[in-house]
Amino acid sequence: MPQSPVTVFDTAAALQDDAPVVVVLKASGHGFGARAAGLDARAGGLLSRACEAAAFSAGNGECLDIVAPGGLAARRVVVLGLGEAAAMTPLSVTRAGAGLAGFLEKQGESAVSILFDAVDGSPLAGAELAARLAFGMRLRRYRFDLRSKRPGATAEAGWRIRLAGVEERDGAALGRLNAVADGVELARTLVNLPANILHPDSFLDHLEPLREAGVEIETLDAADLKRLGMNALLAVGSASQHPPRIVVLRHRGKGGADAPLAFVGKGVCFDSGGLCAKSGPQMFEMKGDMAGAAAVAGLLLALARQGSEVDAVGVLGIAENLPSGKAYKPGDVITTMSGQTVEVFDTDCEGRMLLADTLHYTATRFKPAAMVDLATLTYSVMRGLGSVFAGLFATDDGLATGMIAAGEAVGERFWRMPLDHAYDEGLQSPLADLRQHARNLEDGDAPHAAAFLRHFTDNRPWVHLDIAGKEISETDGPLARQGGIGFGVQMLEQWVHEGGRKHR
Repeated sequence: MPQSPVTVFDTAAALQDDAPVVVVLKASGHGFGARAAGLDARAGGLLSRACEAAAFSAGNGECLDIVAPGGLAARRVVVLGLGEAAAMTPLSVTRAGAGLAGFLEKQGESAVSILFDAVDGSPLAGAELAARLAFGMRLRRYRFDLRSKRPGATAEAGWRIRLAGVEERDGAALGRLNAVADGVELARTLVNLPANILHPDSFLDHLEPLREAGVEIETLDAADLKRLGMNALLAVGSASQHPPRIVVLRHRGKGGADAPLAFVGKGVCFDSGGLCAKSGPQMFEMKGDMAGAAAVAGLLLALARQGSEVDAVGVLGIAENLPSGKAYKPGDVITTMSGQTVEVFDTDCEGRMLLADTLHYTATRFKPAAMVDLATLTYSVMRGLGSVFAGLFATDDGLATGMIAAGEAVGERFWRMPLDHAYDEGLQSPLADLRQHARNLEDGDAPHAAAFLRHFTDNRPWVHLDIAGKEISETDGPLARQGGIGFGVQMLEQWVHEGGRKHR
């Protein structure tokens, strides 16, 4: 598996005078904090004069580069803007850290000391400020590349960042967010891996970081699926040389015998559309159709590495949707694990078939306190919400409210969509218990898909997250480069951290 550049964060109470690059923080309209002011004094007031001469506004993520400052051993001092102190949030500071990482990368710097001071008027404590800046740097630093030779690859091999002014005892926030960054990076890598490398037979090989973190991993192969009656999942993967499977991830916190939180991920490693084939351009990014499963894997890694006390189970439905003489067909009637029969209309709506069995298996085996699924499920949700929001459907108002709030806090935004029994009318079939989707795919396919999935939840408190369009970015963003985003890991970790269990 290709590795992201390693970034090591060390905490230290005092500034290292011999650091080649020193970063100081400044909020808009504020002077320097005590430590930065001391550095400025040693430099004969150069830093404050440079800020005034350059009309430096200290906007969020803005960097002022002071090269070869007199009186200091450092070869450069970078003043990082944090924006308005009162408006600082964990997300804004994370983005400032990402901006700093981008600047340092352009300058070719790999050894940096960041000098921390409390910011007057900011709602963030110093330890949280340091952790969020470091988190943003890690998110921005992630890189996926399979080229054997790439200019600059050696220089990007590793960074060492000293967090000066942050005591070891303040490291809890940093430890938590480093674990979240590990999870996001894993999810991004799984999405970025091409389908000839990541497929149902090899998926488990790429989950080794979870095993190393203490997550229990169980696999159900095609024989197990057949024994359990998972005919919908088997149908989706019937045409592939790599048989479908279920992967169960278990993090045992300190919740005792309480029902776990369950997270279900759609893991279609490549989606050609099956016999209802997509066009060539539509297929190009279909290696990312397993982004839901990637997010669940990333979340479980984050929870394990931070030592979360929450009991959590992740269930991944893994398959490839391909055409062949063995492929399932429009018009087929398939008996799902729940015993309900489904009439197939479009083999490119494979995600809801896979999830029908995976959700029912999760609900009936683990009897979770709450169940969440993530899936790149419908083009409909992309058309309706555009690029700003992902779709959220929920049977429980508390779950929906908590997750939307968690998403706003981390910048992964969700909009609640209707989950109404009126959509069941469109799922009526003369041959089976359910149609796979409404007769007209343009007639609200996303809510019809959610209504379909609800029939397989065993009436558990449930949230369906339709994250279609959020799996891959075509351009660099504030916190991620072009490629896999790892969308959903941060929101769900934030929700769990803020007390997801209380929303049962």
